[in-house]
Amino acid sequence: MLERLTWKILALELMLVCLPALVAGLLFGYLSWFLILALLALMFWHARNLMRLSHWLWVDRRMTPPRGQGSWERLFYGLNQMQSRNRRRRGELRQLIKRFRSGAESLPDALVLATEDGVIFWCNGLAQRIMGLRWPEDYGQNILNLLRYPEFARYLRERDFSRPLTLVISHDHHTEFRIMPYSENHWLIVARDVTQMHKLEGARRNFFANVSHELRTPLTVLQGYLEMMHDAEMSPALREKALSTMHEQSRRMDTLVKQLLTLSRIEAAPSFELQDKIDVPTVLNMLEREVETLSAGRHQIYFHIDPHLIVSGNDEQLRSAISNLVYNAVTHTPEGTRIDISWLRTPQGAARFVVKDNGPGVAAEHISRLTERFYRVDKARSRETGGSGLGLAIVKHALSHHNARLRISSKPNEETVFSFTLAPGLVIASTLKDEASGKR
Repeated sequence: MLERLTWKILALELMLVCLPALVAGLLFGYLSWFLILALLALMFWHARNLMRLSHWLWVDRRMTPPRGQGSWERLFYGLNQMQSRNRRRRGELRQLIKRFRSGAESLPDALVLATEDGVIFWCNGLAQRIMGLRWPEDYGQNILNLLRYPEFARYLRERDFSRPLTLVISHDHHTEFRIMPYSENHWLIVARDVTQMHKLEGARRNFFANVSHELRTPLTVLQGYLEMMHDAEMSPALREKALSTMHEQSRRMDTLVKQLLTLSRIEAAPSFELQDKIDVPTVLNMLEREVETLSAGRHQIYFHIDPHLIVSGNDEQLRSAISNLVYNAVTHTPEGTRIDISWLRTPQGAARFVVKDNGPGVAAEHISRLTERFYRVDKARSRETGGSGLGLAIVKHALSHHNARLRISSKPNEETVFSFTLAPGLVIASTLKDEASGKR
C-alpha cells in the first residue's frame, strides 16, 4: 500500500532529478544550465500530470483516475481510494433511501414530506391515491394549491396540530390528517382514510337506535296493559285480549333478543371450523312440516330436495340461514303465493339452495340493502308479521363463513329468488344423478 504524499517524498524526488544534473555539470561544465534544464524537465513532468488530472476531472468519463508515477502515483491512488469510498457510501445511501421508501410505501397511511411553507418534496403512493397528488410532477408544488379546502388551510395556518383534522374528500371519503413537525422547518403530513370507521360508527349509532325503537313498542304495550289491570277491573273479554297481546309482544321481544344474540355470536367469531356433518334434507323435512302449519293453507308450498345431498359446515349457522330464508318467504308473502324451495346439486358438483316465490317482489332500489340490520321494505307490514329486520343479516354473515354469498333477484309481480351455493369441497355425499322430489 502506498504511503501518503509528504515533503520528504517531494524533496527526495527533487534530489533524484537534480543529482544527475549536478554530476553532469561538474563533468562537462555549465552547472547552472544543467540544473535549470533539470528543473524545467521536472516542471514539465508535473505540468503534464496536472493536465492529465484536469482532463480526467472535466473531460474523461472513466471512473478510475489515470495511472501515475512518483509523487503523482500516490495522488492518483488516493483519489481512486476516495472515489471508491464515495461510491460505496453512495450505494449505502441509495440502499437506505430505497429501504425507507419501500417501508413508507408499505405503511397504511399516506405520507407527504413538505417544508413549513407547504412545499412538497416527497410523497408515497398512497398519498397519490388518497390526496390526488402526482409524483414527480407535483415536486416543489405548494400543498395548499393542490388541496383547496378552507379547513385544511386554516389548520396549517393556526399550527395547532394536537388534534387531527378530518375532511370529506371526493365521493364521501373521510380523510384524517395529522401533521408532525420534524427537523428544522419541515413537516411530516400523514393522511388516513377513515371512511370505514365513520360508517361503522354510523352503523353502531343506527343499531342502538333501532334496538331501542324495536323494544320500546312492545314495552309500551306491556306497560299500558299492566297499568290498566292494576288500576281498574277488566272484563273477561278485555282481560283475555290484554293477556294475548302481552304474550304476543313478549314473544316478539324474545325473538328479537334471540336474533340479536345469534347475530352477535356469528359476527364475534371471524371464522369457524366447517367440520359438522349437516343433513340438510332432514332439516328441510322438519321445516316443511313447520311452514305448513305456519302457512295454514294460505300458500302453495313445494319442496324439491335431493335426499342424499349432505354437506359439511357449521351446523348452527347453516340451519339458521336456511330456516330464516324459508320463514321469510312464508311470513312476508301474501295469501295465494306459490313458494318453491329447492336443495339440489349443480352440474358442477356444488350444492344450491333456492327459495322462489311469485309474490309482489322487491323493488330494485331495496335489494342491495335487504341484508342490512333492521332494514325493512315495508315497515308497517313487517311489524304486523313480527319481522325484526335481522333475518337476512344473519343469513348474510352465516353464509360468509361458508365462503358463500346470498344472491337476491326480483321481478315485481313475477318472481323473487333468494339463493346461495356451497362449493363442491363442502359436499360430503350426494346421488350421482340429482333426484328431486316435489312435495306440497
